[in-house]
Order: sequence, then C-alpha cells, then structure tokens
Amino acid sequence: MDEINPAVSAFVQEAREILEGLEALLLDLESDSDAEQIDAVFRTLHTVKGSGAMFGFGTLSRFTHHFEDAFDRVREGRLSVDGRLIDLSLKARDHMIALLDCGGDGPGATALEATPGAVALLAALAEITGAASVAPKGAAPQATPEPAPSRTAGRRWTIRFRPEPDALRNGMRPDLLIAELGGLGSVEVGADIGALPALADLDPTLSHLGWTVTLDTDQPRSAIEAVFIFADDAELEITGEVTEPAPENPVRPVVGQAQPAAGEASRKKPEKTGESVRVPAGKLDEIMDQLGELVIAQARLSQMASHEPELESVVEEVERLVTGLRDATLSIRMLPIEVVFGKFRRVVRDLSAELGKEVTLITEGGETEIDKTVIDRLSEPLVHMIRNSMDHGIESAGVRLAAGKPARGTVRQEGGEVLIAIEDDGAGLDAEAIRAKAIERGLLTSEAQPGESELYQLIFAPGFSTAKELSSVSGRGVGMDAVRTTVDALRGAVEVASRAGLGTRVTLRLPVTLAIIDGLLVRLGDAVFVIPLASVEECVELDAAERQRESGRTMLCIREHLVPFLDLDVVFGRDPSTETRRRVVIVKADGQRLGLVVDDILGQHQTVIKTLSQYHRDVEGFAGATILGDGSVALIIDVATLTRRALAERAERKPAA
Repeated sequence: MDEINPAVSAFVQEAREILEGLEALLLDLESDSDAEQIDAVFRTLHTVKGSGAMFGFGTLSRFTHHFEDAFDRVREGRLSVDGRLIDLSLKARDHMIALLDCGGDGPGATALEATPGAVALLAALAEITGAASVAPKGAAPQATPEPAPSRTAGRRWTIRFRPEPDALRNGMRPDLLIAELGGLGSVEVGADIGALPALADLDPTLSHLGWTVTLDTDQPRSAIEAVFIFADDAELEITGEVTEPAPENPVRPVVGQAQPAAGEASRKKPEKTGESVRVPAGKLDEIMDQLGELVIAQARLSQMASHEPELESVVEEVERLVTGLRDATLSIRMLPIEVVFGKFRRVVRDLSAELGKEVTLITEGGETEIDKTVIDRLSEPLVHMIRNSMDHGIESAGVRLAAGKPARGTVRQEGGEVLIAIEDDGAGLDAEAIRAKAIERGLLTSEAQPGESELYQLIFAPGFSTAKELSSVSGRGVGMDAVRTTVDALRGAVEVASRAGLGTRVTLRLPVTLAIIDGLLVRLGDAVFVIPLASVEECVELDAAERQRESGRTMLCIREHLVPFLDLDVVFGRDPSTETRRRVVIVKADGQRLGLVVDDILGQHQTVIKTLSQYHRDVEGFAGATILGDGSVALIIDVATLTRRALAERAERKPAA
C-alpha cells in the first residue's frame, strides 16, 4: 500500500509503546503479583486486542485474545502466576511486537503465524488455560471451552449502536465488533438502513448504517461494554431484561474512557483530556536550531542596546522571554535515564537463564534527565556492558560460594549528572590475561609495562576479547569496541576500575550535550572563551606572589583548602600573558576542584553550542564553539577534560617529589 493511513500509523506507534510498557508490567508481576498488577496486564492486553481488530491487525488481535484469556483466568484465581507463566508471557509479548511489525494482516503476518515458534507458543497458551484447541486462522475470537464460573444468570441483551459518519475513516470496524459479541454467546443481528442515501449520493468512506444485536449470554454487562471500549465515535445503547448483580471482577476501562453506571441506558462520549502530544524528533531538532539562532540574535540585540539606554528595558524583557522559551524547549527534549535502565531488566533476566547464573540488577539515579539524543545512542553500548558484566564478570554460583560471596551476583547501574556506571561484584578483570592477549595481537610489545588503567583500556580495542570460547553472548570482540565508538561520538570518555575477586566498574563520562547552556565569558589576550556556568564555583584574584613563584608550584590556598590550578595560556600554547592583574575561575568536575587562570572575566552569556568540525573534534580541552553577539567565535572549554589532565600531571609529579 503506497499511502499509510494516519490512523493506522498512530495505532502502530501507540501499540508499540503499550507493549514496551507490558514488558515492565510482566517483570514487576514476577516479584509482586497483586490484583492491581494483574489487572494492569489484563487491561493492556485487552487494549491491544480491541484496537488491533479495529485497525486491520486481525492476526495480532486473535493471538492477543489467547494471551488475554490466560490473564483473565489469573484474575479469577484459576491460574497462578509463576516463572513458567512469566516466561511464556514475555515470549508472547515479543511475538505481538513481531506481528505489529508486519504492518497488519498480509503475507508477513500469515507466514509468522505459521512458524514453529508461533505454533508452539499458541499450544503452550492453550495448555495453561486448559483450552482444547486454538481458534483457527480467520475465525473470530471464541470463548475457550472451559466454562467460567457464572457471575450472573443467563439473560438476553439488546445492543443498539450507530457509528458516526466519519467512524470508518478513523478505523472503526463494525463487523469485528459484532464478531467479538458473537464470542460472548448467541447473537441475532439486524441492520438499520433508514439513513442510507441513494446510490448516486453514496460515499463509501462514510458510515450510514446502524445495528441492533440481540445477545443471549451469561456474561455480565461489563463484558459487553468492554467490546465497545474504543468505539467512542458511535451512539451506543445497552439494555437487558433482568437486573444484573454487580460483577465480581468488572473490566476496567483504560484511562480517559468513560465508564457508564449500571442503570445508564446510553453511554456519553469521554472528554478529550489532551494529556500528551506526539511530536516527531526532527521537529524538536528544528525548534532547537531556530531557538539557537534566536539566542544569538538576542545576544546581538543586547550588545547594540548597551549604547542605547532607552532600549534597555525592552532588551531585558526579550532576554527574559528567550530564557523562558529556552528552558521550556530544553525540558521537552529531556527524558529520565530510567527510560534506558528499564529495558535492561529483561536483558538481565534472559541472560541469567541462558548463562545459568543468578543475577540481580540494581539501578540507581534513574530520575536523572539527559537529552533524548544521548538516550537513544546509549542504549546499545549499555547492553554490551551489562552482557560483559554477566558473562565475564559474574562467576557461577559454585565459584561465588567458594569465594565467600552470595550465590546471586549483582550488577549495579548508576546514573547521575553526566556519569553512567556499570558495576558488578564478580571476579574482576584479569590484567595478565589482557596483557597476554594484547601482546599476541600486537597491541603491546613484550617489554612494555603499561599501568593498570592503561591496560584496562585495551578491552575497548576492535576485536579484542579474552574469552576462551565463542558463545552467543560474547567472544567476538565487538561489544566493548561498540561502547568506545558510541562514547567517542558523544565526545565522552570511558574509565575502568577493577579489583581481583571483588568486581569491575566501568564509568561513562559524557560532556554537556545540550544545545544551549549558560556560560561564563573569559578573556585570554584578545581571545574569548566560554566556561560552562554549571561547573563554576567562584572567581578569585590571582595573588601576585603566586605568579612570581618559580618553584613550579601549581596550588592555590583558598580558605585553608589547596586547589590545583592551570594557566590556560600554557594549556593552549599561547604567549605568556602580560596582564598585571589576572583572575582564577574555580571550577568543579568529577568531584574535584580546579582553578583556571584567565586574564579577565567578561560576564554571563547564553551559549549556543556548535559542534566542532571533523578536523577539530579531537582537539583536547574544547567541547564546542559558540557565536557571540558581535559575530565572533568563542571556543567552549571542556572543564572535565582539563580537570582530569591536571590531576594526571599532579599524580605523575608525586613520585619524583
């Protein structure tokens, strides 16, 4: 089909999000199978089944019906939640995503439905629900043969519904709704053709019919209402011959849907809550680009207004509005890193079973928000790191017990500021094995004696692996290489710390990646640089005695605390400054304080980060560039890199002291 129906596209996107959430619900259910959790899973499945049938995903709807039936029995207490049910449910959820990817009923869905894996999955669902057989392809979902405990007396219902004229364009399928009613009992269907126009005036895309369905069933009213839970654009009336007792487990509507009272003759349409709006990421990027240009223009306006006092109040108001717009736009792009962390619960669970190891995943700092672009690019490298921790780091239960550790290993994932750490309590890295492999591959000479941290960095080399056997989890040497590639593309760094027998910690350090930040403008000679304001603690005068000291001492005493400092003229290879008064900007990064010596401090500035060209990205000490109000370019200082450099130089001087 050349043109995709927007309603179908919206369904596919929403269903994908629902199924991603279903995985988390199932994993939560494994540790806490209370009634609320079970109902949440059931409602999710019912949502996908009903909307899938409406939008032409009949294969998906039929499969979901059997999955839903299993959780209906759990709700009624006829099936218990155990490891087998969770395993089967996770596989069924994966199969639902595969059916969704087929784009509706067609050759792809038919072929997938006939695969041995799908057939075995349906057979397993039928087994745990006690169903005698699986509904054949093309048939409407039928109730399973096992009778449910009767919650109401047998009765006759009359259902009258008339879709609004545009309902068919929005994906409503009256035939599928009637078929689902048929799954509740015996039905008689009559069509109301009173509003049908003459053939010459007939628009086949509009709905002109109404239906009256007589249903004989022992199901409660709530089961009938659940059939029409998504039929918002239709008039609906449900009447019964006898008074219905309150059902024991009523089907709850999804959030935002109206729930009629038991004696209500007709259902009112739900109000549109408008709680969220989906916006393509490309449009957000475009807004950020335009906002960046607006910030630059506002900076130019502020500079021009410095010579026009009558414009000051207007410029201040514009600056306030632009700052508010910047903060609001940036908040749209920011997502909690828990979005990434949540995906790894399934990875850990599946790998635990595959490797035969008991592993617990602990996540901390998931509420930390980072840019969506970074989140999208971090998912794959973090999976590689977790897989490595479990395969290479965590020992088998027997080895752990012999070493005095608990049989169940722990992988800890932390997020905070711009640091993400993966830590395990396994055996740690084998430095000698890494060194031997590096010599074998020509990465080191046999005479080389690298430090421990330098040696650990070799695990990120392309194709490097110390695994003795190739497995489905590791051994090809591509995992950690992919981590390095992604982190380098984000202008970050990777650090590895390990202690034999105690575990390994891999830390990703990511630079500021937001498009717009608050910066502190500083001057070195005629050049202007920007220091991210979030890293700045204070600014102090550089004591003349410190400048004249020839001992090479690079420490300042600030309120009885020693702080190392760097002269940026020396760092950037500039001629020594001739300024009589210089200043020190005290910054903090990686938990360490550092002084940066500059000629002067020019003030605060909203900074639009422009990425350096591919020829300059490897220049150490810079995180990007920005355009100032006068059109000149200022480089943005990478505080974290300079801090690590200062600490490394200080550590190298200590042995000689």
